[in-house]
Amino acid sequence: MGKDVEVAGEFQTKDYHDPPPAPLIDAQEFAQWSFYRAIIAEFIATLLFLYITVLTVIGYKTQVDTSPDHDPCIGVGILGIAWAFGGMIFVLVYCTAGISGGHINPAVTFGLFLARKVSLIRAILYMVAQCLGAICGCGLVKAFQKSHYTRYGGGANMLSDGYSKGTGLGAEIIGTFVLVYTVFSATDPKRNARDSHVPVLAPLPIGFAVFMVHLATIPITGTGINPARSFGAAVIFNQDKAWDDQWIFWVGPFIGAAIAAFYYQFVLRAAAIKALGSFRSG
Repeated sequence: MGKDVEVAGEFQTKDYHDPPPAPLIDAQEFAQWSFYRAIIAEFIATLLFLYITVLTVIGYKTQVDTSPDHDPCIGVGILGIAWAFGGMIFVLVYCTAGISGGHINPAVTFGLFLARKVSLIRAILYMVAQCLGAICGCGLVKAFQKSHYTRYGGGANMLSDGYSKGTGLGAEIIGTFVLVYTVFSATDPKRNARDSHVPVLAPLPIGFAVFMVHLATIPITGTGINPARSFGAAVIFNQDKAWDDQWIFWVGPFIGAAIAAFYYQFVLRAAAIKALGSFRSG
């Protein structure tokens, strides 16, 4: 494909070609320092993400509980919690995108793997690093505020009273679909080639997607949409209620990510039609 772009009063055609799919298994990655640097970046980014966001959740619950009439308007509120999650994703994706891609979420990694953007080896090690980072981030929060951490739930995701497991699962599926769909759209290399005259800051829409999903689903599940976030908080809090519905925060995000990957790659980008056309022309 090509697009006419005006340069110095003249139009030039800017060609675009889809990047080749990542190999399923790329053993050469083990010999590259950039591979290990990316894993470290995912670990540190997820650690910082959980540290700041869980600390925000516990701080808000502390302020509400210690107010004279338990006024829910005291402190940052749900809006502030949503901003903390979305804002940290914006900051951390901005900082790590050039190193690891700024996934910070096993569901995002899974969606990009299904779209052949990362290899299987990189996807697995990213997920391990993200989960370990989440555990360490929540561990830091507990170390600094142990009494508050245990008393106020440790920031763990739990299905709220009055909601069925199906509702919680649906909320996680749709919320993760919104996030991963935004990731695909914001990082699409075709957009950069087609709209090179329009500056696109990918971390911004991704952060806003996280913010909006939190506003909608905090009352239902506390908003997971990130299995590492849910797993890390459950490991450190380690109470039965945090583990009872843990499967929701893995199955839901992975299903949502898979649907988003299929929709973007095979419907919006028509990858299946392109592949069929290439097969016929060959």
